[in-house]
Amino acid sequence: MQPPPETVRVSHPRVACDGATDIPGGAALGHPRVFLQIDEEGYVDCGYCDRRFVLIGGAADGVDPATLPDHPAGASV
Repeated sequence: MQPPPETVRVSHPRVACDGATDIPGGAALGHPRVFLQIDEEGYVDCGYCDRRFVLIGGAADGVDPATLPDHPAGASV
Protein backbone atom coordinates (compact mmCIF):
# COMPACT_ATOMS: atom_id res chain seq x y z
CA MET A 1 0.00 0.00 0.00
CA GLN A 2 1.37 3.40 -1.03
CA PRO A 3 0.56 6.70 0.66
CA PRO A 4 -1.63 9.04 -1.41
CA PRO A 5 0.25 11.59 -3.55
CA GLU A 6 -1.18 14.52 -1.58
CA THR A 7 -3.03 14.94 1.70
CA VAL A 8 -5.25 17.98 2.28
CA ARG A 9 -6.65 18.81 5.72
CA VAL A 10 -10.14 20.32 5.48
CA SER A 11 -12.60 21.80 7.95
CA HIS A 12 -15.83 20.59 6.31
CA PRO A 13 -16.90 16.99 5.62
CA ARG A 14 -18.05 17.77 2.05
CA VAL A 15 -15.26 18.69 -0.35
CA ALA A 16 -14.87 19.22 -4.11
CA CYS A 17 -11.88 18.02 -6.10
CA ASP A 18 -10.97 18.85 -9.69
CA GLY A 19 -7.33 17.77 -9.55
CA ALA A 20 -6.04 21.20 -10.57
CA THR A 21 -6.98 23.59 -7.77
CA ASP A 22 -3.34 24.36 -6.93
CA ILE A 23 -2.14 24.63 -10.54
CA PRO A 24 -2.25 28.21 -11.89
CA GLY A 25 -4.50 28.18 -14.95
CA GLY A 26 -4.65 24.40 -14.60
CA ALA A 27 -8.36 23.73 -15.07
CA ALA A 28 -7.59 21.96 -18.35
CA LEU A 29 -4.95 19.83 -16.60
CA GLY A 30 -7.23 18.41 -13.93
CA HIS A 31 -10.21 16.05 -14.00
CA PRO A 32 -13.99 16.47 -13.82
CA ARG A 33 -15.04 18.10 -10.55
CA VAL A 34 -16.34 15.57 -8.06
CA PHE A 35 -17.87 16.13 -4.64
CA LEU A 36 -16.69 13.86 -1.86
CA GLN A 37 -18.25 13.22 1.55
CA ILE A 38 -16.00 12.41 4.51
CA ASP A 39 -17.67 9.84 6.75
CA GLU A 40 -16.91 8.52 10.25
CA GLU A 41 -13.51 7.24 9.05
CA GLY A 42 -12.42 10.89 8.95
CA TYR A 43 -11.03 10.92 5.41
CA VAL A 44 -11.84 10.23 1.77
CA ASP A 45 -9.71 9.73 -1.37
CA CYS A 46 -10.48 11.21 -4.78
CA GLY A 47 -11.11 8.41 -7.27
CA TYR A 48 -9.44 10.37 -10.08
CA CYS A 49 -6.23 11.82 -8.63
CA ASP A 50 -5.93 9.93 -5.31
CA ARG A 51 -5.73 13.20 -3.36
CA ARG A 52 -6.68 12.42 0.24
CA PHE A 53 -8.90 14.79 2.20
CA VAL A 54 -8.65 14.49 6.00
CA LEU A 55 -11.22 16.17 8.25
CA ILE A 56 -9.56 18.36 10.88
CA GLY A 57 -10.41 16.88 14.27
CA GLY A 58 -11.77 13.70 12.65
CA ALA A 59 -10.79 10.11 13.32
CA ALA A 60 -7.91 10.20 10.80
CA ASP A 61 -6.49 13.59 11.79
CA GLY A 62 -2.97 13.13 13.13
CA VAL A 63 -2.75 9.50 11.99
CA ASP A 64 0.14 8.43 9.73
CA PRO A 65 -1.42 8.50 6.20
CA ALA A 66 0.60 5.43 5.19
CA THR A 67 -1.30 3.34 7.74
CA LEU A 68 -4.76 4.23 6.34
CA PRO A 69 -6.29 2.06 3.59
CA ASP A 70 -7.72 3.60 0.41
CA HIS A 71 -11.15 5.06 1.06
CA PRO A 72 -12.73 6.33 -2.20
CA ALA A 73 -16.36 6.14 -1.03
CA GLY A 74 -18.65 9.13 -1.43
CA ALA A 75 -17.77 10.35 -4.91
CA SER A 76 -20.56 11.92 -6.88
CA VAL A 77 -20.72 14.19 -9.89
